[in-house]
Amino acid sequence: MGVAVSNWHLARAVAQAGQLGVVSGTGLGIVFARRLQEGDEGGHLRRAAAAFPFPDVAKRVLDTYFIEGGKPAEKPFKPAPLPDLPLPVPVSELTVLANFAEVWLAKEGHSNPVGINFLEKIQLPMPAQLFGAMLANVDYILIGAGIPRYVPGMLDALAQGKPAEMKLDVENALPGEEWINRFDPAAFCGTTPPTLKRPKFLAIVSSATLAMTLARKSNGVVDGFIVESALAGGHNAPPRGPMTLSPEGEPVYGPRDTAELDKIRDIGKPFYLAGGCASPARLADALALGASGVQVGTAFAFCDESGIAPDLKRSVIDMSREHKVRVFTDPAASPTSFPFKVVQIDGTISDPDVYEARKRICDMGYLRKAYRKEDGTLGHRCAAEPVEHFVRKGGTESETVGRKCICNALFGTIGLGQVDRQGHTEPAIVTAGSTEIDLTQFITPERSSYTAQDVLDMLLKS
Repeated sequence: MGVAVSNWHLARAVAQAGQLGVVSGTGLGIVFARRLQEGDEGGHLRRAAAAFPFPDVAKRVLDTYFIEGGKPAEKPFKPAPLPDLPLPVPVSELTVLANFAEVWLAKEGHSNPVGINFLEKIQLPMPAQLFGAMLANVDYILIGAGIPRYVPGMLDALAQGKPAEMKLDVENALPGEEWINRFDPAAFCGTTPPTLKRPKFLAIVSSATLAMTLARKSNGVVDGFIVESALAGGHNAPPRGPMTLSPEGEPVYGPRDTAELDKIRDIGKPFYLAGGCASPARLADALALGASGVQVGTAFAFCDESGIAPDLKRSVIDMSREHKVRVFTDPAASPTSFPFKVVQIDGTISDPDVYEARKRICDMGYLRKAYRKEDGTLGHRCAAEPVEHFVRKGGTESETVGRKCICNALFGTIGLGQVDRQGHTEPAIVTAGSTEIDLTQFITPERSSYTAQDVLDMLLKS
């Protein structure tokens, strides 16, 4: 769904209803920092921070970012330091606390399971993210957009209070060179770290080949799979083979891109289907194929509890009433080079005029790629940053064409877009699955919104 669309409010509502509620872990450090700067309405973040087992860490973060009553709307948010290797202490503390708080709030008041979702491509904060979620007793970890074969071992280590390590993906690395991202719970805690529950790990895959590779070659136990088709929103796996575009400019997916469910079923792990599964019929089909259930995103993304800004929800609901929602699978939008599904909405970054008018900036750094500099040190570059900066770092101008700052735009989607010195707010980007978005089943002429429970009632009706 993007950054903080599946927030703790939504995940908690789904979990309280007896299903697996999953919070988005992407960018939670900055989400937390900006929510604090808006004044933490309701005191929820401060309540979670009060439950954090390391109060000195919580105090430092709150002292840095909390603004009583909130910042003026026209003023920019205080920036958080960019992730690096090793992860700077302020980033580590903010990341651990933010992930703890989001999971803790989603689990508050009930005993049903809650999960958290991460992108494998966002590697620098990964160990700290996992540790924060585990401190809050998270039940499931879901990771896609890459090959997360190192995650099971990290979960095992963190559960035992041991350092977690992962090798970074680094472009232009020489044979034998490695950069290790290491998180030591003892150093973070300043004392003997607690023994934690090891959450179950669900890898998000698009093929049987990847599922079998992870099951056999990961550094620990993979507990199951989310099998996403190319219909799913957000980042999609590229088509297998050479990239071919349709007349409309979208990647063309063919038979080779259809997951072989019989082979995934034969692995013997629970699996769930995702992408175009938001209907009782598709749920029944999934169960008949041996799946344990389905993952649903788009239908929940526009409900009352989701984090999407209210004006954007209303726009999509209104377009749905008129059957005018268009989702474009953009092969160039994401600097990760993965196709990214974008709802076409005037005034957002999907609008060519808005895109062209935006000044390029890279001030969050989550989707930067690590690369080896000529002097052998580690650098970071993003194809959505200013073109001259990217080229100076060894990239090519052609790689920057059509790239959008997904980081800043997704924060705009949830009403936390950065404000520049001229008072302009970063434009949003909205992602959704590419099946027809029919939200009319949840609304009536007298009712212009719907709840997570409405979605569950629809999915589970006999």
